[in-house]
Amino acid sequence: MRAQSTPFSPVSPGALYPGVDELERQARALVAAAPGVLRLRAVGESRAGRPLWLLSAGHGDRQILTVAGAHANEPVGGASVLRLARLFARRPAHPQLLGCTWHFLLCLDPDGGHLAQGWQPEEPKPSLEACHRSFYRPEFSCQPESMPAPGERRELLPESAALVRLLDELQPVAQFTLHGIEFGGAFLMLTRAVPGVVDAFRRTAAQLRVPLTHHPLDGLDWRPEPPGVLLLPADRGAGERDQSGFVAESTWLYPRRYGTLTALVETPAWSVPAVSDPRPAADPAAETARVSGVLLDRARELAAVFDECELAAVPEESVPLRDAARELVEVAPSIAETWAMQEVIGHRGHFATLGVSARRIPLRAAAMMRRALVRVDAGGADVLGGLVREWCGELGKAYELRWVPVAVQTGLQLRTVLDTARLVCA
Repeated sequence: MRAQSTPFSPVSPGALYPGVDELERQARALVAAAPGVLRLRAVGESRAGRPLWLLSAGHGDRQILTVAGAHANEPVGGASVLRLARLFARRPAHPQLLGCTWHFLLCLDPDGGHLAQGWQPEEPKPSLEACHRSFYRPEFSCQPESMPAPGERRELLPESAALVRLLDELQPVAQFTLHGIEFGGAFLMLTRAVPGVVDAFRRTAAQLRVPLTHHPLDGLDWRPEPPGVLLLPADRGAGERDQSGFVAESTWLYPRRYGTLTALVETPAWSVPAVSDPRPAADPAAETARVSGVLLDRARELAAVFDECELAAVPEESVPLRDAARELVEVAPSIAETWAMQEVIGHRGHFATLGVSARRIPLRAAAMMRRALVRVDAGGADVLGGLVREWCGELGKAYELRWVPVAVQTGLQLRTVLDTARLVCA
């Protein structure tokens, strides 16, 4: 579905989810249309040599940075930054009123973005199965917002290094990182409390009818402030711990040395109303065991399929898909163990969130391995395609998935970052 518009229009003149090249094309068109307002420069290169583009608006002393495309499977961030840049092109006084220069990193992981692009939602009722035909999310160690932990034997990704240099250069008052999820609820993560920000976020979500994840699973060591908010404890170090046990330094926490607020804004493509349910669950221990069983059963099923497939024959360009799929299957037991060891959270929304995650992880793995095998093992790819189809259908029936229009997805992110910037700069 393509919208007709000019460069200044509030809606995208191209794809609903612009790909990496489309992001650059639209950014250049905006700069050409508003040369005194917007400017574009490269601030680094990806592992494959693709440029990392920074679009900037305004000339104020305060610096604000918005990061999109940190995860390849989350294209909504790119759509949101273009929408905000179009707003500033039409209303140049906006950043001036805040006394700020606002910067947009169009795509932090352009290599991953290239591998993930290919699907565009056909609104009003896109296909979840079609979405997963192009799915890609890199291995944990290849995600550029994660940096090597002290003593870890891996090099800093060039994309991570570029973002760190940019944070050192700008020393922003706020860093916004825009994320999406295939299905679930919206939530906000803040590295410190700012009066008014949480209320504004919840009000926007309610107005747009996007359910909040009552207790998000992200940020294991962050403090939950239900509904839909995680706050970083003041005594936290620079490391981030994933449900799988993966530990890394984080570009979210890096700029705390400059007094920067980092705000992560997550919005779903398909909403799951059940994740917002605050009512008590009847038997939390049994619910945890049930959802863990779903995850482990499907991971074992996938492992058995993988064992029968020609994984060694996967072409070089598809190796990232194969390796990311393998990793998800391998970490499933660690994730289930983390869920079992968590402090008891007794509301229904939490178990809906766990249930959705227990299905999302194997679905992602099956989708990526199907893509990796499609040219070298048609039989294996067909088996995995059947699992993707089956699991997508089961998800829709079990959780009443509802498509969130892209205009609403970007609207939630746009209004949240504008409200937060106004309160930070007040």
